[in-house]
Amino acid sequence: MRAVVQRVTRASVTVGEEQISAIGRGICVLLGISLEDTQKELEHMVRKILNLRVFEDESGKNWSKSVMDKQYEVLCVSQFTLQCVLKGNKPDFHLAMPTEQAESFYNSFLEQLRKTYRPELIKDGKFGAYMQVHIQNDGPVTIELESPAPGAATSDPKQVN
Repeated sequence: MRAVVQRVTRASVTVGEEQISAIGRGICVLLGISLEDTQKELEHMVRKILNLRVFEDESGKNWSKSVMDKQYEVLCVSQFTLQCVLKGNKPDFHLAMPTEQAESFYNSFLEQLRKTYRPELIKDGKFGAYMQVHIQNDGPVTIELESPAPGAATSDPKQVN
């Protein structure tokens, strides 16, 4: 599983002419699900995203607080193109989970986010739709996350969570 997490002052998703979701201050998560992803990778990614310290604390110290610490919002957008492999200059998406499986997996991801955090602060796009994602990146701050490969041992103890 791969995620691109951006700290935002606001973000929204539009399908056609209709805005279907919007947040204020928080994070926007673009999520790519691979063929090999399981519940273990899902739980790892939820934990990493919600605990990622990209906000300042009350005294102005950077990189101190998570979205949960600050009670900010989260906007999630499923993005299979994060599982792209280039064949020459042509993108190939054979590593992405097929649509039928991915939709259910993505909904489980959202459900886990809502169970772990405050459900009213978790927003999302429209799975499988052609969307316009409007992101006002704050900083700019963009963090790439990748779940450990299934069965991989983590040698760096700092990387466990």
